[in-house]
Amino acid sequence: MIDAIHYLIERFGLIAVFLGCIAEGESTAILGGFFAHQGVFEVEQAFAAAFVGSFLGDTLFFLAGKHFSGSSFVRKLHQKPAFAYACRMVQAHPAPYVLLNRYVYGFRLIGGVVAGLSDIGLPKFLVLNALAALVWALLFIGIGYVFGLGAEHLIGAELAKHERLLFGLGLGVIIAGAGSYAIHRFSVHLQTQTES
Repeated sequence: MIDAIHYLIERFGLIAVFLGCIAEGESTAILGGFFAHQGVFEVEQAFAAAFVGSFLGDTLFFLAGKHFSGSSFVRKLHQKPAFAYACRMVQAHPAPYVLLNRYVYGFRLIGGVVAGLSDIGLPKFLVLNALAALVWALLFIGIGYVFGLGAEHLIGAELAKHERLLFGLGLGVIIAGAGSYAIHRFSVHLQTQTES
């Protein structure tokens, strides 16, 4: 069973990093960096998958806001507490907003759509988004790579396939749990701000 899962990660791991980075991809990018350190795939490949996925995802969300503002998808986002906050931020600080929006966990999808609804033009957005995606991919692939170094010190330099897989999956569960908790706390904070 472990060998089958490891084979799937070797075969489709980069595709998973790419797809995961289209949406909220921090945990996926970190896992990509971890598995790159473990030699499952090259670090350059993991970086490219994270960069392209992140850039493409934010561009698609931006275009959804720019060209499909009346769609049910965008209307549903209007109901989220973070939406009004994002609108205020993009109006006050458009360039820093595009550069930093992806770092607020659980905010990226709303943030891209809100950027599309703003006065930011497509060429300016693409340049800012490319720069932000570059830094973001370097940061989170790097974090995963450092986790790989830590795993070597904890478990030993020659991690067996099943140890790599279990450590990576455990890391993914921890990151996903921390991210869910952060989203919940941020949503509660925004909800209390809008009610008061």
